[in-house]
Amino acid sequence: MKYKQRRKYKYNLHSELIYETGLSVKVPIANLFLEINASGRLIIKAGYAWDGPSSPAIDSKNFMQGSLIHDALYQLMRDQVLPPSDRKRVDAILKEVCLQDGMSAFRAWYVYQGVRFGGAKSAEPDLLSAP
Repeated sequence: MKYKQRRKYKYNLHSELIYETGLSVKVPIANLFLEINASGRLIIKAGYAWDGPSSPAIDSKNFMQGSLIHDALYQLMRDQVLPPSDRKRVDAILKEVCLQDGMSAFRAWYVYQGVRFGGAKSAEPDLLSAP
């Protein structure tokens, strides 16, 4: 038997979001809420739930899209669709999206340093087994 412990979510996406990650994906995936193709085009579908920016953080408008994309990509790493070696690029995507959405350069740098320092465990596979 395989299972996962559920996470607590604060937000639910109400419209589809498409983002070109630039990541190379060996095995494209499509499920109920996420799609990523071989060239890294990420589609996050309406209904996807995520926990927003991680602590310590303020859930500001210029952080929401970045946190959504980052959480979806970390989920794909936990599900072993993306390799752990992509984590640095995924963290950089968070910083880039936050800057594009109007976050100050200092805060975006701080956010990036936070996920670089504390994000590794959140990207580890989380599939559990029981006899």
